Amino acid sequence: MIYRVLPDSSADRSRFLRIIDNEGEDYLYPADCFLVVDLPANVERALLRAS
Repeated sequence: MIYRVLPDSSADRSRFLRIIDNEGEDYLYPADCFLVVDLPANVERALLRAS
Protein backbone atom coordinates (compact mmCIF):
# COMPACT_ATOMS: atom_id res chain seq x y z
CA MET A 1 0.00 0.00 0.00
CA ILE A 2 1.04 3.57 -0.55
CA TYR A 3 0.02 5.99 2.19
CA ARG A 4 0.28 9.76 2.30
CA VAL A 5 2.37 11.17 5.17
CA LEU A 6 1.50 14.50 6.74
CA PRO A 7 4.26 16.70 8.16
CA ASP A 8 4.34 16.55 11.97
CA SER A 9 7.54 17.66 13.69
CA SER A 10 6.34 16.49 17.11
CA ALA A 11 5.65 13.01 15.77
CA ASP A 12 9.03 12.99 13.98
CA ARG A 13 10.84 13.63 17.26
CA SER A 14 9.08 10.61 18.77
CA ARG A 15 9.85 8.46 15.68
CA PHE A 16 6.24 8.34 14.51
CA LEU A 17 4.62 9.23 11.20
CA ARG A 18 1.24 10.87 10.71
CA ILE A 19 -0.34 8.65 8.06
CA ILE A 20 -3.61 9.20 6.18
CA ASP A 21 -5.37 5.84 6.19
CA ASN A 22 -7.75 4.31 3.66
CA GLU A 23 -10.69 6.10 5.30
CA GLY A 24 -9.05 9.52 4.86
CA GLU A 25 -8.30 9.91 8.59
CA ASP A 26 -4.83 10.63 9.92
CA TYR A 27 -3.25 8.66 12.75
CA LEU A 28 0.21 8.26 14.27
CA TYR A 29 2.10 5.06 13.55
CA PRO A 30 5.63 3.97 14.48
CA ALA A 31 7.97 5.12 11.71
CA ASP A 32 9.78 1.78 11.60
CA CYS A 33 6.58 0.12 10.28
CA PHE A 34 6.93 2.02 6.98
CA LEU A 35 9.41 2.62 4.22
CA VAL A 36 9.35 6.29 3.23
CA VAL A 37 9.95 6.95 -0.47
CA ASP A 38 10.16 10.22 -2.36
CA LEU A 39 8.19 10.04 -5.57
CA PRO A 40 8.72 12.26 -8.61
CA ALA A 41 6.28 15.18 -8.58
CA ASN A 42 4.37 13.91 -11.63
CA VAL A 43 3.82 10.50 -10.00
CA GLU A 44 2.69 12.10 -6.75
CA ARG A 45 0.19 14.31 -8.62
CA ALA A 46 -1.17 11.32 -10.53
CA LEU A 47 -1.65 9.33 -7.32
CA LEU A 48 -3.39 12.24 -5.59
CA ARG A 49 -5.74 12.68 -8.57
CA ALA A 50 -6.56 8.97 -8.56
CA SER A 51 -7.47 8.90 -4.87
